[in-house]
Amino acid sequence: MKKFNIRKVLDGLSSVSSPSQSPQPGAKENDLIPETIQSEHFQLCKTVRHGFPYQPSSMAFDPVQKILAIGTQNGALRLFGRPGVECYCQHESGAAVIHLQFLINEGALVSALADDTVHLWNLRQKRPAVLHSLKFNKERITFCHLPFQSKWLYIGSERGNIHIVNVESFTLSGYTIMWNKAIELSSKAHPGPVVHISDNPMDEGKLIIGFESGIVVLWDLKSKRAEYRYTYDEAIHSVAWHHDGKQFICSHSDGTLTIWNIKSSVKPAQTITPHGKQPKDGKKPEPCKPILKVEYKTTRAGDPFMIFSGGLSYDTVGRRPCLTVMHGKSTAVLEMDYPIVDFLTLCETPYSNDFQEPYAVVVLLEKDLVVIDLAQNGYPIFENPYPMMIHESPVTCCEYLADCPVDLIPALYSVGSRQKRQGYSKKEWPISGGNWGLGTQSYPEIIITGHADGSVKFWDASAIMLQVLYKLKTAKVFEKVRCKEDKPNTEIVDEDPFAIQLMSWCPESRVLCVAGVSAHIIIYRFSKQEITTEVVQLLEVRLQCDVNDLESPDGGGDQTPAPPTPITSPSPQNPTPQTHPSTSSNSSDGMRDNIPCLKVRSSPLKQSSGYQVELVVQLVWVSGEPPQQISSLAINSCYGLVVFGNSNGLAVVDYLQKTVLLNMGTVELYGSDPYQRQPRSPRKSRQPSGGLCDINEGSATSEDRCKSPTSVLMSNHQHFYNGGGRGAKMSRKLSLPTELKPDLVLLSVCPPRTAIPLDNRDNSFSRSRSSSVTSIDKESREAITSFYFCETYTRKADGGHTPSLWVGTSLGTLLAISLNMPPAGEQRLLQPVIVSPSGTFIRLKGSIIRMAFLDSTGSFAPPAFEPWCEPNAPANGEERDKVRKRRPVSVSPSTSQELNENQYAVVCSEKQAKVFSLPSQTCAFKHNITETSFVLRADVVQINAGICLACFCANGHIMTLSLPGLRPLLDVNYLPLTDMRIARTFCFTNLGQALYLTSPTEIQRITYSQEVCENLQEMLGELFTPVETPEAPNRGFFKGLFGGGAQSLDREELFGETGAGKAPRSLAQHIPGPGGIEGMKGAASGIVGDLARARLALDERGQKLGEAEERTAAMMASADSFSKHAHEMMLKCKDKKWYQF
Repeated sequence: MKKFNIRKVLDGLSSVSSPSQSPQPGAKENDLIPETIQSEHFQLCKTVRHGFPYQPSSMAFDPVQKILAIGTQNGALRLFGRPGVECYCQHESGAAVIHLQFLINEGALVSALADDTVHLWNLRQKRPAVLHSLKFNKERITFCHLPFQSKWLYIGSERGNIHIVNVESFTLSGYTIMWNKAIELSSKAHPGPVVHISDNPMDEGKLIIGFESGIVVLWDLKSKRAEYRYTYDEAIHSVAWHHDGKQFICSHSDGTLTIWNIKSSVKPAQTITPHGKQPKDGKKPEPCKPILKVEYKTTRAGDPFMIFSGGLSYDTVGRRPCLTVMHGKSTAVLEMDYPIVDFLTLCETPYSNDFQEPYAVVVLLEKDLVVIDLAQNGYPIFENPYPMMIHESPVTCCEYLADCPVDLIPALYSVGSRQKRQGYSKKEWPISGGNWGLGTQSYPEIIITGHADGSVKFWDASAIMLQVLYKLKTAKVFEKVRCKEDKPNTEIVDEDPFAIQLMSWCPESRVLCVAGVSAHIIIYRFSKQEITTEVVQLLEVRLQCDVNDLESPDGGGDQTPAPPTPITSPSPQNPTPQTHPSTSSNSSDGMRDNIPCLKVRSSPLKQSSGYQVELVVQLVWVSGEPPQQISSLAINSCYGLVVFGNSNGLAVVDYLQKTVLLNMGTVELYGSDPYQRQPRSPRKSRQPSGGLCDINEGSATSEDRCKSPTSVLMSNHQHFYNGGGRGAKMSRKLSLPTELKPDLVLLSVCPPRTAIPLDNRDNSFSRSRSSSVTSIDKESREAITSFYFCETYTRKADGGHTPSLWVGTSLGTLLAISLNMPPAGEQRLLQPVIVSPSGTFIRLKGSIIRMAFLDSTGSFAPPAFEPWCEPNAPANGEERDKVRKRRPVSVSPSTSQELNENQYAVVCSEKQAKVFSLPSQTCAFKHNITETSFVLRADVVQINAGICLACFCANGHIMTLSLPGLRPLLDVNYLPLTDMRIARTFCFTNLGQALYLTSPTEIQRITYSQEVCENLQEMLGELFTPVETPEAPNRGFFKGLFGGGAQSLDREELFGETGAGKAPRSLAQHIPGPGGIEGMKGAASGIVGDLARARLALDERGQKLGEAEERTAAMMASADSFSKHAHEMMLKCKDKKWYQF
């Protein structure tokens, strides 16, 4: 009798109860591989943010710590020290940061927000945290000022009042300067908001207050009255002191500067209109634009500096924003590329009552940070060491590679160092505070960004830093368009025709392939030698198919292999590359045909060391129809092949022999009757233009196209292009969901990643996979969405691994194409590569996004590659011999194993992931990733613990699944709302790293590795470092003897509770900070202080009650004594007659 085993029953129940992930019946028991990777190996957290702060609004500098702080309109706070020391913080409210103020050399920062809150940040920890917050209820904050080495913060309001806050306890003082006390009693008009507050450098007891209307008041803090009032008939924007405290300067809305002596309030001592035209008849100069800010800095050895922004004449139309530096008799006008947000003058001393000795000006622009050297003639700028020019041209796609070859970064740096501009200041970068982290992470990382102007930038991203290595300009390959009238009428986009749409890169061979928005592909090789290319090699490809060939083949099951039908090369192309940009012309009836969208340059191209053009491939117009944009791209250096696809089909190009090997429509890849199928061009009269249309015709502006060129959007097998061909129409349109706007740029990676298909989904739509399709499906195209080169089994009957190309489509089909490669060496350049669809295809639910292959042990089997060697080596040199003798290298571990061992194919679509056993093609594991959303990005990545599949969904979830078992390991709702910018730039890479473009100017890096999260604290830099505060300036013997030096003020006595009382509770609400041990200590000390004050109050109350009790007892004793005396008197006098008294 067979023994009953309860464990098998329980295992069966558990497998039935989890339908989303389970081994399929086809999987053998010995195929199941033990997985070492577990959920505890994963944790999601942000690491570091790079780039220029998006929409900056304010700035501050600590002159002792040498740290710069920048606030933004969305509540972000970016802190910068020496190159490599950066920090990002975020205010919870997201309100704009209107003012920043350092507690100089104290490791703290005060921020004032547009929602009328003031926050105190602790910078003494690696991740700064808020210690205290104060929310004003009845006042709008307009200005803040914190004197050096003071704990009392002045806050000006929109009503014109000034409140004082103790920054230690973050409580309001009872001392308030009301606007009606500050101005003349006879004045009936309100002076406007407070635009400036500062104390006299030589007398802390005198405060200058600037009101917007043009009134300036010198307030005596001790006597609580206005000592002087200065009135000007133009609005004030800013005020600045001379260091001796005897003069101050105001900037006005009419472009004038007024200099006042503090003891002469009748009229200004001097009025200047720096950029105004001086009339000859002595009248006032013509008004100019407002001077928004002025700074007045003195030097010990020469004339003072007056530095201001704005103030240009109104007749300077089209002139760029300027910063003006007036020094003695010289006036320098420095033009900026973007509007000026704020500027600060960096000085040698933090003390305002000493000669300032300015040495640099930090200018915060809307999209850049500029530092000007004031010490050198001509005022050169410093070379900015921060990675702030990510957005020099809008980013359209990203690549991220961790643990890349160790020689790659030095090679890119050596060629990129020759591209650096000259003319920078020779001095060291002045923002030099903080210390680098001591992280143990040592592997090299590279980020590649593609841009709208056709440029590609390589960045060194090792050790959570970012530094530009090399910049490639792909637009040099094409003819320059000097004016809009010269633009060819073949272009399919109105703006940025060279924009990078897809990138595929082989880091080992350093071969780069980029696809542009004008349906062009450029292949580059890396060389350390300069060359001059006489003629750029060009291939033109007609990639179109008939609209009738759109029905998908019958596919009821997961896989339906068709009989293998070898096809060598059905492409109609000439196998030799063209030596001219285009030999085609318009047809006789004026219809554009065989014309590419861009014109390749015909003159010789000088190519400096770095990436050099190997081949240009262009899709051409066919019978008046524009080419469809590239939706997927992959390159393999071992095979010498590049493959690209769009909504019509795919083409395989041999970039070594410069020939087209395969040019087929998607339906032809299924192998159904290929020999009878002739290559067809679309009919001239048909309405749908190959899937090319505008989602909202005429609604996409040129600015939108500049920021995010074309996108592929799928909707129930329907895909749309934003910014598509002219005259293209679609007979039926579908609305897009509100959170998914059509500005998505396609991406691809090497190993090849997918373009990003976005489904326009309605909950009622079901994505049927049957051949019985709706009328919308009949109009649609099956687009190519992903590629993967590998050595594997292409058919069930295969006995061994052969080179192959796997193709994923938007209808969820995975097809295999066989590659018959000639022998390596010279034969590779002479014999043709035979490319033929194998007939194998596998079906999944949703568009295919990612493919990868594992060997029989479950290890990642990467594509074969060719190691890099110098392509321009001398003809007779040893290097050339090595080139001829070397053979392609395959790093696949499975190649050394027995041929009968299995492989696993990992396939991820936008809905599910499947693992297939090869060569049997049975589904071993299956996991439904999402039902209500769809996957935007998926990658097979390696971490130290093992290999996994990482996914990013449109609903914001980040997930990881084990391989090959597809066990869910991590699922975090990271981003609550899907942003198109994030969707098109999100990248996973090895060792638990990922990134995305969080704003048009910033890259956010995150990690999903527990190990990286644990080591992150060590890797981060420190902002605060112990530095001695410089000594105060010497008052001198006579000033100390007779007075006249800086006058100090006991602010504690004046503003403290004993001197000023308490502020009304309704004015502001104190909120303890949430973060950090220091924050807890601060909160605890605040609570202890409150308890101590309460205990003291109780003691005082008890003492007073005791005194009252004693007085009552004394009164009672006195009353008793009086009563006794009265009684005695009564007894004495009781028996006496009246006449006896």
